[in-house]
Amino acid sequence: QVQLVESGGGLVQAGDSLRLSCAASGGIFNSLTMAWFRQAPGKEREFVAGVGRNIAGTFYAESLKGRFTISRDNDKNTVFLQMNTLKPEDTADYYCAAAVLAYPGTSAKFYQYWGQGTQITVSS
Repeated sequence: QVQLVESGGGLVQAGDSLRLSCAASGGIFNSLTMAWFRQAPGKEREFVAGVGRNIAGTFYAESLKGRFTISRDNDKNTVFLQMNTLKPEDTADYYCAAAVLAYPGTSAKFYQYWGQGTQITVSS
């Protein structure tokens, strides 16, 4: 069973940067596709970014490409989300997710493991 623990959330101002971390345990980390999703109040959970087993294989929500960067450190069993130029509309709970499929895509239903989430609030 894979456990995921996110960290790095908080309250920031518009224009700030923030880096989230997700530490994984209980599985073979480098066999998992990792991703970040987010859920704003009153909205459905949406895909943010993903990174395949091959560190170079990243994919993003089109609207966030260029501001957010996902990366992973397979030696430390950790995945990161660097978020730059944050906007109030980025306010949400951010979730780390893991999939056993090599190409799970952007749908949450293909991710088997989830963290508890970390909250980010961006003030204007």
